Amino acid sequence: MAEYQAPLKDMRFVLKEVFNSEQEWADLPGLAGAVDMDTADAILEEAAKISNEVVGPLNREADEQGSSWNDGVVTAPEGFKEAYATFCEGGWNGLGGNPEYGGMGMPKTLTGHVEEMLQGASISFGLAPMLTAGACLSIDAHGSDEIKQKYLPNMYSGQWSGAMDLTEPHAGTDLGIIRTSAKENGDGSYTINGNKIFITWGEHDMAENIIHLVLARLPDAPKGPKGISMFLVPKIMVNDDGSLGERNGVSCGSIEKKMGIKGSATCVMNFDDAKGWLVGEPNQGLAAMFTMMNYERLVVGIQGLGAAERSWQSAIEYARERLQSRAPTGAVAPEKAADPIIVHPDVRRMLLTMRAYTEGSRALNHYTAMWLDKSKFGEGEVQQHGEAMMALLTPVTKAFVTDKALDCTVMGQQVFGGHGYLREWGQEQLVRDVRITQIYEGTNGVQAMDLMGRKVVANGGKFVELFAEDINAFISSCGDEMAEFTGPLQAALATLQETTKTVVEQAKADPAIIGASAYDYLHQFGHVAHAYMWARMAQVAQQKMGSDSFYESKLAVARFFYARLLPQAKTHAENIQAGSEPLMALTADLF
Repeated sequence: MAEYQAPLKDMRFVLKEVFNSEQEWADLPGLAGAVDMDTADAILEEAAKISNEVVGPLNREADEQGSSWNDGVVTAPEGFKEAYATFCEGGWNGLGGNPEYGGMGMPKTLTGHVEEMLQGASISFGLAPMLTAGACLSIDAHGSDEIKQKYLPNMYSGQWSGAMDLTEPHAGTDLGIIRTSAKENGDGSYTINGNKIFITWGEHDMAENIIHLVLARLPDAPKGPKGISMFLVPKIMVNDDGSLGERNGVSCGSIEKKMGIKGSATCVMNFDDAKGWLVGEPNQGLAAMFTMMNYERLVVGIQGLGAAERSWQSAIEYARERLQSRAPTGAVAPEKAADPIIVHPDVRRMLLTMRAYTEGSRALNHYTAMWLDKSKFGEGEVQQHGEAMMALLTPVTKAFVTDKALDCTVMGQQVFGGHGYLREWGQEQLVRDVRITQIYEGTNGVQAMDLMGRKVVANGGKFVELFAEDINAFISSCGDEMAEFTGPLQAALATLQETTKTVVEQAKADPAIIGASAYDYLHQFGHVAHAYMWARMAQVAQQKMGSDSFYESKLAVARFFYARLLPQAKTHAENIQAGSEPLMALTADLF
């Protein structure tokens, strides 16, 4: 199996040539010259070394060994603790963090590519810094100055890690029915009691302290989601001088045995008279936690992309080397017993599909990150526009990208044939590992409902029109040489706009139409978004043709996407036109 290699050339293509990120950064007041392309190049190079040489080689053995639990003590797989120390020594935990507390303040359009390298090297390992970064983001946005000063510097340094504790055995998607309780102690602290499950890296031996963000209910809290508060609960108490004190009432009851991401510890966490501190306002915990959740959802999409990229790298290497049968057009390697399987049309279909979705997703993740940067570092209308586009695109970059990532890893496994089913080649691990990305941080069905219900129907399609304006502005800027892309793109966008209007109108009378349309709408939208990304990449490739075979291949993949993958958007639109009746007509007892 090919060793993972960070796709630096394609990342730089997206950063520099497709989106001109250096100019984007310069135009955002909140960045104020904090980063330029030389800095970005240096960061990407060093991140690639860590991912390729330190983390990537641990991935298979970590899957074989897994994290272990013994009487409440969780031990990470061999090599993880040392790799985490190396990662933290480089300052990577604080790459996107607030500089006031020791972070580097880099934009998401840069940190997203670093995250892809780490997740491509090992999702299990990458989950630890991912959770810490998300916890830091929530603390920075909602915590008091005292809490931020006390916890953020050591979390940015990696000395302490972070975890988020939401789910309970009876409460997953419906957090409004959680039972974990919080009682005020009269000194600014609270006593936390309850049990949480599915807590990623909730306990481990890689950091000296773990800072939990826990959802719980105050005694007088309203019922439902409006009665949830968020509390910071350290594994080990932190003294006023910053030193560590006694063990808090936080323990790990067990870790889960899972289909994939076996190297990471998925913990059952018990809070027994644990001491915690309120983050944000009472009964506003969901808003505080969703600051973290929305960040995590973007990185989950990046996890899917990383796994798909790693699967592609192995599949293309194997397809060039594996000899089986002769090409349909005649022998390509007559001196050998058979031709390499890359000559066969069906193998090419799989490889091209993998590449089209993977590279399209890389551009789409960057595009989404660009709007996040505008919402964070911009001002006035730019900031508001960024917030609207972020709201629209987050469920797409989480759910559509991970749906296609699973498809890509399955195709990568299929390229290997029987060898793909064996553990030694690594493809079956990628299938198992990436599967969780469709489930955690809000299942993809929930993401589709969020897109259709909250981000489209709730505002009458206003956010979709902002997206359409951006695509139409791009189309207007193109010349006739781009007609092979802009024509189909404009038609696909028009169909998406018509679908949007249809669902918005039907939702006034049919309460089931949002749920009935959500999956297909997500995938129609995702294909149109990828088509837009491939049109932007094709425009650059056309301009650079002849200078590097890289651009020739980009143009060929763009044409493949438009010819063989974009037409799927029409099928999803037709499914939506069928309405909710085919789904709802069958009574439950007849299933």
